[in-house]
Amino acid sequence: MAARVSLQHRPAVPGSQVLAYGAARGDLVVPNDDLVGPIDSSDEWIRQRTGIITRTRASKDVGVKDLSLTAAKEAIESSGIDLETLDAIIVSTISFPYPTPSLATLLAGELGRPDVIAYDISAACAGFAYGIGQADALIRTGAARHVLVIGAEKLSDFVSPTDRSISFLLGDGAGAAIVGPSDEPKIGPTVWGSDGDSWDTIRMTGSMIDFRDGTGDWPTLEQDGRTVFRWAVWHTAQKVREMLDASGLSVEDVDVFVPHQANMRIVDELAKQLQLREDVVIGRDIAETGNTSAASIPLATHRLIQEGAVRSGDVLVQFGFGAGLAYAGQVLVLP
Repeated sequence: MAARVSLQHRPAVPGSQVLAYGAARGDLVVPNDDLVGPIDSSDEWIRQRTGIITRTRASKDVGVKDLSLTAAKEAIESSGIDLETLDAIIVSTISFPYPTPSLATLLAGELGRPDVIAYDISAACAGFAYGIGQADALIRTGAARHVLVIGAEKLSDFVSPTDRSISFLLGDGAGAAIVGPSDEPKIGPTVWGSDGDSWDTIRMTGSMIDFRDGTGDWPTLEQDGRTVFRWAVWHTAQKVREMLDASGLSVEDVDVFVPHQANMRIVDELAKQLQLREDVVIGRDIAETGNTSAASIPLATHRLIQEGAVRSGDVLVQFGFGAGLAYAGQVLVLP
């Protein structure tokens, strides 16, 4: 019989917090008028339907890794952490063009921390919030001291100019955050999950295998816009209330609301459904950046901080939803 043993474990910490943000947007500003021809539309139609005036897209020689590295370096520098205490890198992306190695491991090498925990997650527009939830768990359990979370996309690589369902929505960019320990929780419980029965609501038009074999075109993104709108408005409002309740807060405690920047009409309808106070600051980065999927929440938050629209200690609610109708969100106390 094996002798009984007592296993040791790293000590847990009381909580975690976001220490700083970083951002990188595509270098090209693309107005609506540049896109309306192939979809037989107009600048006015796009503005009314989506709230988008311009979107940022990256030049051909600017990749997801480049955007991620820029955002990561800003977040690290702004946080003031010792790079030797960075123990994990989590990247959410659906547009990194290499199945392996992961973008996270490449960034680990570029940042001079090749031996850290490093992995990618595929949760699309919910991906940044998924990453924050995992970073919170890693830190609270003592598995990591600091975690770099990145949401990064170059969606322009997967756009069909003639698609009227989603192509004119999409932009390129990366947002990053450094998460570290805290004497008290400053990241609330994550509410997350998926609606697998509706996995094809936002989808690719085909597979890489079909393209390789010559039986299909280059796969691009498309969506059932009406279904996404209805799901986002009704389910997101319910999940945000669950998040607040799990954090011991109410809607009245919210200072900042940053949902995934899918569509300005969705953002406005969510604020209405939640009955937010009139003075609540709402992220509306989509007007100038477009829908950047996993990057949209950190990009919108970074903009609010840079513009001085929010203050340290403000209570921020973030919530992402998207492809496969994966969803995730948290209540945060801003650094």
